[in-house]
Amino acid sequence: MDNYDTHYWNLRLDDCEKALSKNNFEVFRADNAADAGRLVLETILPATGAKTLSWGGSVTLGALGIPDAVKNDSQYEPLDPYPKNATPEEMIAIRRQALQVDCYMLSANAVTLTGKLVNLDMVGNRVGALTFGPKNVIVIAGRNKLVADIEDALFRVKDRAAPPNAMRLDKKTPCTKTGFCEDCSSPDRICNTWTITEKSFPKKRIKVVLVNEDLGL
Repeated sequence: MDNYDTHYWNLRLDDCEKALSKNNFEVFRADNAADAGRLVLETILPATGAKTLSWGGSVTLGALGIPDAVKNDSQYEPLDPYPKNATPEEMIAIRRQALQVDCYMLSANAVTLTGKLVNLDMVGNRVGALTFGPKNVIVIAGRNKLVADIEDALFRVKDRAAPPNAMRLDKKTPCTKTGFCEDCSSPDRICNTWTITEKSFPKKRIKVVLVNEDLGL
């Protein structure tokens, strides 16, 4: 069989899409990062009617070029949660404001084949917006985020997502030296608040874009 790897992942993504849809998420599919970016910017985001936008820290969103695209589009009023030269207090204030935008965008740390989203946050702004506040939420997840169930999701986040993220952010945590979660008490610890989103409420408030390509951490 040609393209067996793509076929394998399409089968997994099919199962995930069905489960997410059953759990009231609105689900979209993209073959790659470029297609995913266009889908969000040209179809999903305009359909929400959103004017005010913000987003969580995400390697995935950066790879798709979404933050830069919306900041350069005059039809939107983007609230950048990571402005240059902002003090920590100013950044917290901006992230609080982001809980009230029309649409919030983020990735997920893990997506289960049973149709649930699993995330782990340092500050809580990302999972806070996912849970409550913005009228629309767009979650973009590469196929590398797919796991069997909640147990596998918890393992993936602590084993595969958290240590590299701490390294990316130059945090002074044990995992940046060992490569493994040490369940530390460091002031720089990024693993503070878990969320498991079992269903979207209201229905289709959370839109999930599944991408048949590895994206982010």
